[in-house]
Amino acid sequence: MKTNVKMTVYGVLMTVFTVGQIISAFLLYNSEANYHVINFGWGVLLLSAIFGWLPILTFRQKGQVQGRSYVHTTVLVDSGIYRIVRHPQYLAGVLMSIALPLISQHWLVAVLGVLAAIICYLNTFTEEQGCIDKFGEDYITYMNKVPRINFIWGIIRFVVRKGK
Repeated sequence: MKTNVKMTVYGVLMTVFTVGQIISAFLLYNSEANYHVINFGWGVLLLSAIFGWLPILTFRQKGQVQGRSYVHTTVLVDSGIYRIVRHPQYLAGVLMSIALPLISQHWLVAVLGVLAAIICYLNTFTEEQGCIDKFGEDYITYMNKVPRINFIWGIIRFVVRKGK
């Protein structure tokens, strides 16, 4: 499947699953569910917000953005949040897809979350091909240093590199 078509299909599916999950989480919220799980879910959702918003600031500061959108960078950004993970906003989508079922504790929200998380993750591969096309060998070198979305491994690698 061509990259543009794939991105469009992924975008539509991700929107349907994510919006469906958000609406379902509100409508099917179980106020009598385990509050420890609910609180953990809110923590995951907060982490999702951090990974979702930091790239906007980082790209605007370091990406030499051209145009109105922060994603139109002209240089490879490998600092800030991009030292931890290559795709923080897709990670944010995956984390949100995990958080909402924990908060609502309903099976439908969990099913939609699994589907949304899978699409988010698959989208990273298409995104990476675009980055390789745009930045070439520099991006391939970057890929070898920073994990795709595994932020725990990214933090460990960052701390080890900083200690050297």
